[in-house]
Amino acid sequence: MNHLFEVMKKIRFLDWEIPAQTIATLFYIASHEGCHKQALEDALECSPASGSRNTDWLSKNHRLGKAGLDLITKEVDPNNGRRIILKLSPKGKAFIKEIKSTLYDKT
Repeated sequence: MNHLFEVMKKIRFLDWEIPAQTIATLFYIASHEGCHKQALEDALECSPASGSRNTDWLSKNHRLGKAGLDLITKEVDPNNGRRIILKLSPKGKAFIKEIKSTLYDKT
């Protein structure tokens, strides 16, 4: 349990008020690199508005006019202009690597 507690501290350091649904969104994208936003919404059983709100929080530009966490990128699918592809940003990849290290540390 200590490992999970350490992970939560790292996440809360990014943003003290980050909702659990936004954390779930980050972990889904990290485990399904290059997924479509609709697949994320289906997996997390959330609305398109909620999916947008959570992915905006994790991307470079937060929906409230402030900087987002810059942990993911959102790109238009070149094969379908109505779909959004979600990937970890370089900062997001480094953060997930840190999370994995914390979770799987053998000490």
